Amino acid sequence: MSAAAVAVLMLLAGCTITRVEEPSASSDPTFVPATQAEVLQARKAAGIAACPESSETVAARPDGLPDLTLDCLGGDSTVRLAGLRGKPMVINLWAQWCAPCRAESPFLREFAQVGKGKVLLLGLNYADPRPELAVEFASLVGWKYPQMADPDRRLGAALALPVAIPITLFVDADGRLVRTYIGGVHSYDELKQLTHDELGVTL
Repeated sequence: MSAAAVAVLMLLAGCTITRVEEPSASSDPTFVPATQAEVLQARKAAGIAACPESSETVAARPDGLPDLTLDCLGGDSTVRLAGLRGKPMVINLWAQWCAPCRAESPFLREFAQVGKGKVLLLGLNYADPRPELAVEFASLVGWKYPQMADPDRRLGAALALPVAIPITLFVDADGRLVRTYIGGVHSYDELKQLTHDELGVTL
């Protein structure tokens, strides 16, 4: 088994941890946060795609994503959530410290590979004080799809989401938020079925 494979198995083994609240980066007095430039460099080195373009002029939908602009992970661009239109989307809220997020990571990787061109999969690194560890995690589990960042849980406040993650949002091509799925998915087939049921997309 390769060193990379061993690293992934060791990382996923961490899904047995019981932490349910996000850690505080300030709890360690020796902690020095990574710069945006360092996070961006790591993201590009990991082959994680740039975030998609979003319209600045299209009107927000009352039944859609909030009119909220978030940074792409690494800070090289921004995404206006209400301006994402034209393709069905699955948006997954996750953090590197979140046990269920780790457990569902291989299903998201497979979904991204199979669904490419049919549905836009976006990650949202959420309530995470360590974006450099988020990039490291995404790299180890093979996520190449775009990743946004919401360390202050702004989307959660706008949509009145529960504190716990993961959460997966299903948004149709017209920008309508059709389903908010709370909790982790348990298989690729479950995620594929949800996408078919909510968005009409067959993978």
